[in-house]
Amino acid sequence: MFNKFWAWYNKHLTLTVTVAASLFVLQLIHLTWLTLHVVLFRLTGTSYWDPSPFWQNIIIVVDYTEIPALFGTSLIYINEIRKNGFRIKPLWYLFALNIQLVHIFWITDEFVAQTFVGDMTGPIVALPAWLAWVAIMIDYLELPVIFETFKKMLDLLKGERNRKKLAELLKD
Repeated sequence: MFNKFWAWYNKHLTLTVTVAASLFVLQLIHLTWLTLHVVLFRLTGTSYWDPSPFWQNIIIVVDYTEIPALFGTSLIYINEIRKNGFRIKPLWYLFALNIQLVHIFWITDEFVAQTFVGDMTGPIVALPAWLAWVAIMIDYLELPVIFETFKKMLDLLKGERNRKKLAELLKD
């Protein structure tokens, strides 16, 4: 069963990586909000992006794409390890990805916002403030994985275009 899955996955690698990378790059919206509204508020006392209700809804939708993005991106690096053996880089990316799941269930953005911005619209969470910094650092672990995954997508798309051009040339 796993062999069939991986055969299908590798046959459609460009598509699967493109979907995962596209979902994952959306997390840059969330990280922008986190930096401009939460972190900079805590460090400077000023929010540089206090999102309107429209942007708050966009951020919420983006947050809901994080789990499928993490799953799809994890498959990329599991596949890489499966094909090439254990290497530090894909193992590190898997760690950086999957600690996000711990973060999602352990500390929510609601707690971070309550702690740093004083946004008390939700229930009050009784956890120490230093945990908010840990949660933020975990969120930022996504950045190198987002960029690497996006680069993989671009490389695959470029290779796909080159294969199509070669196929057209061979027809003539």
